Amino acid sequence: MTYRGRFAPSPTGLLHFGSLAAAVGSWLCARHADGQWLVRVEDIDPPRQVPGSAQAILSALPAFGLVADLPALFQSKRQAAYDAAFERLRAADLVFPCWCSRAQLAGEEGIHRDGHCIAPPEPDRPPAWRLRVPDVTIAFDDALQGPQRQNLREAAGDFVIRRVEGYYAYQLACVVDDAFQQITEVVRGNDLLDSTPRQIWLQRCLGLPTPVYRHLPLALDEQGRKLSKSAQAHPVDPADPLPALRQVLAFLDVQTSAAASDVPALLASALERFDPVRLPPLAARPV
Repeated sequence: MTYRGRFAPSPTGLLHFGSLAAAVGSWLCARHADGQWLVRVEDIDPPRQVPGSAQAILSALPAFGLVADLPALFQSKRQAAYDAAFERLRAADLVFPCWCSRAQLAGEEGIHRDGHCIAPPEPDRPPAWRLRVPDVTIAFDDALQGPQRQNLREAAGDFVIRRVEGYYAYQLACVVDDAFQQITEVVRGNDLLDSTPRQIWLQRCLGLPTPVYRHLPLALDEQGRKLSKSAQAHPVDPADPLPALRQVLAFLDVQTSAAASDVPALLASALERFDPVRLPPLAARPV
């Protein structure tokens, strides 16, 4: 199968350094493999979205030389696909409705492990829907972070795949869309490494392929905090892309030519020297 990678931002703010690092890292891996690079807008959580940020991110990427091979996929237009996946899980009795409150789960550190709702049904209130998780250990080799093992029942328990509001959870939508877009390698930030076992289990439940995973180091600020839109990380400037692009490539330990004076030349020199095995195998590093 032809290599396919992707960058999947959430439209909760403008493109910032950490997101740009994930975009550049995934783009380099795809181009190094002579494969395709896709973009997916993960806009399935309306309360968290910032109006205009999806288009701002999509408009910013080409300024950094990152042009997708296909039109962007919007998760907000994929409801029917998520409904179909949910119905397959329900038909197989792998999900259950849950009215449990946070207070009821407080003694279990917020983790539900019963395989059924422990609260009485509330006909006047819609439930969340959880995936039944058995006592199973998910093991996989991350291409950058190395061997990983997680007992899914202990670490995640019966996790939510459809919220009370009716929105599908990130884990389900991500799995369905990675399969739909035929993604062969997921290159993303290390903050999502903990989500991978849940996604692998969902892939098994739905009979979907499991891509290779490569989790890049998290970008930290001067106080050692993750750079994120929720932490008001400063956006990168698409009107002056070279400084941020040089900084991202240095963050990823990608060598470039000192003579590269524009974005296409800088990316070409980076790609010429790039090898995924030389990406820094760190959980996080300061910018």
